[in-house]
Amino acid sequence: MRKVTSVNRALAFIFVTVLLNSVGFGIILPVLPELIVDVSGEPLHEAARYGGWLAFAYALMQFVFSPVVGNLSDRFGRRPILLASLAIFSIDYLVMGFAPTIGWLFLGRIIAGMSASSFGIANAYIADLFPPDKRAQNFGLIGAAFGSGFVLGPVIGGFLGEFGPRTPFFVTAGLAFANVVFGFIALPETLAPENRRPFKVERANPVGAYLQMRRFPVVTGMLGAYFLYMLAHDSLPATWAFYTMERYGWGPREVGFSLGVVGVCMLIVQGGLIRKVIPLWGAHRAAYFGLSVSALSFFGYALSPTGWWMYVWIVIGAGSGLVMPAVNGIMSEQIPPNAQGELQGLLGSVASSTFVISPVVMTQLFAYYSSPAAPVYFPGAAFALAGVLTFAAVTVLARTLNRHHGSGVPPDGNTARAEELEGTD
Repeated sequence: MRKVTSVNRALAFIFVTVLLNSVGFGIILPVLPELIVDVSGEPLHEAARYGGWLAFAYALMQFVFSPVVGNLSDRFGRRPILLASLAIFSIDYLVMGFAPTIGWLFLGRIIAGMSASSFGIANAYIADLFPPDKRAQNFGLIGAAFGSGFVLGPVIGGFLGEFGPRTPFFVTAGLAFANVVFGFIALPETLAPENRRPFKVERANPVGAYLQMRRFPVVTGMLGAYFLYMLAHDSLPATWAFYTMERYGWGPREVGFSLGVVGVCMLIVQGGLIRKVIPLWGAHRAAYFGLSVSALSFFGYALSPTGWWMYVWIVIGAGSGLVMPAVNGIMSEQIPPNAQGELQGLLGSVASSTFVISPVVMTQLFAYYSSPAAPVYFPGAAFALAGVLTFAAVTVLARTLNRHHGSGVPPDGNTARAEELEGTD
């Protein structure tokens, strides 16, 4: 009974943590273009370039520090590292809310990137709490929480933006601080002392973490598909507000509402359907399906002639909510308990590496093909490229899983247990 209570408490807090974090993330999306315009004095299409470089600064820091945070959680436990990360996030939003110049916005993004660990540690909590065959569907809880927050965040941000582009940042800072207090009171530790390992600098970096994961062949191939998918996926937060404002003349309220619909769709898929689909189809088929409809929706966004068509493609693309839990579940099955934090840290680094590359490329594509200098007016160029990248991810996924199936290595965690017996520190 005590174990069940502990699991429920941990799941409840992790859900609330990701929910509040995604609310905070979603709140600022509708107003960030206006804030950049305000502090930089540049027009909208030039502000998009600053938006790309802000995302670059955040992602670069996350790329470097995610393995550090993941390895620290494998050494000291999930609870203290997660609470420290949430506290730093609350400070970051205050810095951005008070930012008088574009330089202060960059400082805020650097601070946030150095501490961006909550989603990775949340997934490590799931890996601690559940056996390999139950992880993929429970990873969906993280997506459901993110989807719930994405329903509320952009809508709230759109309305708060009517009081000025800085107001949502102060609200987000308050939410993040409240989450720290709640976690300090309610959050249990889930990583048992016997499953911890020493912190080693040579493993607490993207290269070292990747070299550790190379012992697991399925993980190596899946990381390639994950990288391509995230390159495509990151076109959405980087260019959605700019694209819809430029293409359809939307304001913060319309942008916020559309992102809220995205969140509703994510919630339906990851909060409900995933618990039926993955047990029925398996993680492999769920990943194929999610990637395929994601590619289709990207092309739809790029070519939509009117704003209401964007909602059609949002609904079709909702199946992409299966991708992350399925892919994470497949990889997590291969990794021993004392390296789950390291895996999630590496995934954080891969995701941040794409966020180093994708927003800069995608916003520059948008800026160029929306400017008078472009040979053809095509502001959806970034989404078209995202569709191509997602189809490439499907190809890599198929090659990896076919090779894995042919090798006779069972996808049930036996590889992970064998590696743990051989020693992973």
